Amino acid sequence: MDAINIKVLAEKLGLSTSTVSRAFRGNSDINAKTKQRILETAETLGYQPNMYASSLRDQKSKTIAIVVPEFANNFFSQAIHGIEREARMNGYHTLIYVTDDDYEKEASFVTQICNGRVEGVIMSVSGEGHRHQYLELLAKRGIPLVFFDRYYDDVAATKVTANDYESSYAATKHLLDKGCSRVAYLVVNKHVSIGKIRLQGYVDALRDYGMAADDDLIVECTNDRYEIRRRLAESFGRLQPDGIFAAVERLAIATYRFCSEEGIAIPENLKVIGFSSLEIADLLNPALSTVTQPAYEMGATAAAVLFRALKAGEKRTGNESIILPSVLMERKSSAG
Repeated sequence: MDAINIKVLAEKLGLSTSTVSRAFRGNSDINAKTKQRILETAETLGYQPNMYASSLRDQKSKTIAIVVPEFANNFFSQAIHGIEREARMNGYHTLIYVTDDDYEKEASFVTQICNGRVEGVIMSVSGEGHRHQYLELLAKRGIPLVFFDRYYDDVAATKVTANDYESSYAATKHLLDKGCSRVAYLVVNKHVSIGKIRLQGYVDALRDYGMAADDDLIVECTNDRYEIRRRLAESFGRLQPDGIFAAVERLAIATYRFCSEEGIAIPENLKVIGFSSLEIADLLNPALSTVTQPAYEMGATAAAVLFRALKAGEKRTGNESIILPSVLMERKSSAG
């Protein structure tokens, strides 16, 4: 195939080169369907515009930063997909920073971003630390910020989340309705925004069921696979739970692994449900009951908010919350 350039692409689409160029620059004076057709055809033909050259002309980098705690969680890979799709539709590139849930690394990345030519930031936070003034550097440099999933209460910016409280309440109630009387809540960090909110849903569901929350059944884990196993072994031996509610996907999978190694039958001896965007949850043995967040939509929504701010020339996004609904999928792992 001959090399594809903007002129060839325009001819194939039957459009002018200026129309094609406007689609890649994210201009608002172009029909949305036409813009989508241009971008999809370009992707099919393998055409990549030289955004660096055009950014030199208008003094914009056409780049945003995505800051996430990890890659391993399926939620973040789907959310990033949503962000990148929206970025392409607006003619932007993305840079991805992974903090590994490290507060100091997060602060260092933000400093790097402020010293570079990134125009905006979409972030899911590490959740550590109590002083987040470094994020104020973004506004001072005119770089708007949007949080998704995990955020800091003390930082004014738009927050795109799922209905974590209602979902946690429903997941806990589901296990109680199935006959569980000792439901353990597994969490990586109960002090980060989602950890606190999901914990409250768990506690309130127990209360409304006439049961007091047992602090021993709130098991705080880490991201390390071997440390998770150690804590599960200690907790299972001491607490003897009959239900597990995992606040993050990693802990649900770790529970499956532990039960397989220890000969604990799911759901006969232990019922399990957890937050997870794992696409093969229904193929696990037994199929995993999940609270499935709208990960792709959360990423796309966060990006849409950011690009509206960029087009309006705003240094900050509005201090508002956008809440999207999750779906509770009952499968065999929590069957009665």
